[in-house]
Amino acid sequence: MQKTLKEIAELIDGEVIGDSSIVIKGVAGIKEASEGDITFLANPKYLPFANSTRASAIVVSRETEPLTKPVIRADNPSLAFVKIVASFSSGHISRPTGIHPTAVLGKNVSLGKDVAIGAYAVIEDNVSVGNNTVIYAGCFLGHHTKIGDDSLIYPNVSIREQVVIGDKVIIHSGTVIGSDGFGFITIKGAHHKIPQIGTVQIGDNVEIGANVTIDRARFDKTIIGNGTKIDNLVHIAHNVIVGENSIIVAQAGISGSTVIGRDVTIAGQAGLVGHITIGDGAILAAQAGVTKSVPPNTMVSGYPARLHETAKRVNACVQNLPKLYETINELKKKIEELEKKIKEKNK
Repeated sequence: MQKTLKEIAELIDGEVIGDSSIVIKGVAGIKEASEGDITFLANPKYLPFANSTRASAIVVSRETEPLTKPVIRADNPSLAFVKIVASFSSGHISRPTGIHPTAVLGKNVSLGKDVAIGAYAVIEDNVSVGNNTVIYAGCFLGHHTKIGDDSLIYPNVSIREQVVIGDKVIIHSGTVIGSDGFGFITIKGAHHKIPQIGTVQIGDNVEIGANVTIDRARFDKTIIGNGTKIDNLVHIAHNVIVGENSIIVAQAGISGSTVIGRDVTIAGQAGLVGHITIGDGAILAAQAGVTKSVPPNTMVSGYPARLHETAKRVNACVQNLPKLYETINELKKKIEELEKKIKEKNK
C-alpha cells in the first residue's frame, strides 16, 4: 500500500508544506524511519531528530517552524498519525469470518449481523453478541453474557456468566472477566468461601490488555467506565468502580470496593487498598502504595503514597542517609574528645 503526501493530508485534514507528490510506502518512528516512510513529531524533545531522520516526510503541529523535509501540518500530530497508521495497516489484518464449524453454541444464543466466531470458542446458553463483533479462537462466554456491537475479543479470553460488555470493546488474550472476587470468612482457622453472586459491567470504547483479571462483584457490579484503557497484567478486585476515560498501567492492583474517578491515571505497579476513593483527574505514580483516599487532580507517589512533591523531598532525604550517618559519627567522636578534655581540665 502506498499513498502520496497529498492523499495523506486529505485523510488527516492537514496542510502539505513541500512536495505533495512524494509517495509514502510505510510509517515509522522518527528515529527508526527509512526513506519512503512518514513519521511524526509531537514532543519537542525529538525536534533535533527532525532534520536527521531518514523519513521522507513528517507530520508536525501547525506551530512548528519550517524543516528541511516535507511536512504535513496538523492540529494534533499524534492523533493524525494514529489515522495514518490505521490506513496503512488495515490491509494487513486478517480476522475470522463467519462461525467456525468447531465453535460450540448453546441454546438461545443471539448473534447480530456479521458476527465472527473462531475455532473452538464456547458460547453458552442465552448469550447475546452484537453486530460486527469478532470472537477469536478458544474464547469462552458464560451464560447470559451480553457483548455489544463492533467489539473484538482476542484468543483465549474467558468471560464468565452474566457479564455485560459494551460497544467497541477490545479484550486481549488471556484476560479473565467475571472471576470470583476474593471473599472468605475465617472461623477457627478455616477459610470459608463467600459466594460472589454479582457481575461485571464494561462500558463502551474500553480496551483491556492481555492477562488482566476483573473480578465479579460480591452482590452488585464491578464497573469499568466508558473509554477507560487497561494495560496488561492488571488486577481489579470485586465491587471496584472505575470512572470514564481512566488509564490503568501494567501490574497495577486495585483492592475491593475502591472507587476510581474519571480521567484518573494509575501508573505501573501501583497498589491500592480497598474501600478508598480516588478523585477525578488524580495521578498515582508508578509503584505508589495508596493506603488512603486521594483528592481530585492530585498527584501522589511513594509508599505510603503522599503528595508527589513531599514524596520527592522524603526520597531526597533518604538518599542522603549515608552521608548523614558519617556526619553523626564524626560529631560523636568530637563530642567524646571534648568531654575527655573537660574531664581532664576539671581534675
